[in-house]
Amino acid sequence: MNEFLDILTHGRRLQGAVKELSIQELETVQEKLANIIDKRKEKALEEEKIGQEKRAKLEEIKKQMEEAGLNFEDLQSLNEDTPKKVGKKRPVKYKLTDSEGVTHPWTGIGRMPRVYKEALESGKSLEDYSVNA
Repeated sequence: MNEFLDILTHGRRLQGAVKELSIQELETVQEKLANIIDKRKEKALEEEKIGQEKRAKLEEIKKQMEEAGLNFEDLQSLNEDTPKKVGKKRPVKYKLTDSEGVTHPWTGIGRMPRVYKEALESGKSLEDYSVNA
């Protein structure tokens, strides 16, 4: 792509690259380039219009804030005052102490830990390890 840009932006190299093209082909290329340029100009004008509208809205909001006696720092402090939501930990429903003395707590939600499966397979009941029992 860089080589294409070098040729396109350099007068003599461009002239050498298009010397085989007919006048009609050159005019077709010129029309296509003109269309691309027009579309880019329209897009730039549209973006500028959107930017101006946004700046006007911001100025209006700033004016309203000044009339209300507020400033930007007041808005920032509003965000800082709200407590962050922290998920609650689920209560432990079962506790099992294995032969090595290690306690394995489990909420009863999700996959059953291997130590509980082994205990159930050996004939124990889940209620045997219930914390509420």
